[in-house]
Amino acid sequence: MSFLPQKIRDIQNHHLDSTIWDEFEFRDDDIIIATYAKSGTTWMQQIVSQLIFNGEEGLPVSEMSPWVDLRIPPKEVKLPIIEQQTHRRFLKTHLPIDALVFSEKAKYIYVVRDGRDVVWSLYNHHTNANNVWYDALNNTPGRVGPEIGQPDSDPLVYFENWLVNDGAPFWSYWENVRTWWEARNLPNVMLMHFADLKADIEGQIRKIADFLDIQINEDTIGDIVKHCSFDYMKAHADQSAPLGGAFWDGGAKTFIHKGLNGRWKKDMPKHLSEQYEQAALSQLGSGCSTWLKTGSL
Repeated sequence: MSFLPQKIRDIQNHHLDSTIWDEFEFRDDDIIIATYAKSGTTWMQQIVSQLIFNGEEGLPVSEMSPWVDLRIPPKEVKLPIIEQQTHRRFLKTHLPIDALVFSEKAKYIYVVRDGRDVVWSLYNHHTNANNVWYDALNNTPGRVGPEIGQPDSDPLVYFENWLVNDGAPFWSYWENVRTWWEARNLPNVMLMHFADLKADIEGQIRKIADFLDIQINEDTIGDIVKHCSFDYMKAHADQSAPLGGAFWDGGAKTFIHKGLNGRWKKDMPKHLSEQYEQAALSQLGSGCSTWLKTGSL
């Protein structure tokens, strides 16, 4: 490789502890699924699980594919659990590429989604979080920085705060997208767009399989596609949501929400949407911001 991303910093807050990657032992066939939150992470975990296990039903995907840099449970608990896995590992991160250890052994799939869709989904995620969620994030020892508080009741106020304060109350969206975009030409990095997955799920699954060197059994491709539909995932949400959905009012089906794009369009005023697009252009440049808005590299 002519360019290998380097870990140059740590990110630690109510959710994240990037220091775990300093102690992570890679295997030659590891798969890392990277996203900004609510960008299609769970969907990609489902897709990869179906490819690895050839369309098998009943897979406990949230257990099989842990969020490595979530600080709960702490790394001294989480790392041995990951190390004990015997299947091909497919792991989740929400970090920008310069806050994790990048390995030539692994293959990285980065999924992106228009930030307006991200925040509409994030608002649902945050609004429906229960006291168990707040207690775990705010009161588990090791939190760095402020607590995460209750969301504003107005989604437009929530969006504007996220936009003006670059990801608040979570973490930076722009640096997440930008750092992965900069690595897009590496042979072990594949960029995917949520809109492309929506438009052609079977075609995108086949592309992912090729990237991961997985030979699809044509007898099971129908099952794989079916099991990666939102209807199927919603009906089996307890297998995909962390802790079976225990952190959200309404349980796992609240976590697997709608999987739709464009819900913001009927509520967001034009000036606020334009403010977002101007920020995207300024932060990411024309090529990346166009891809972020439209998909299809």
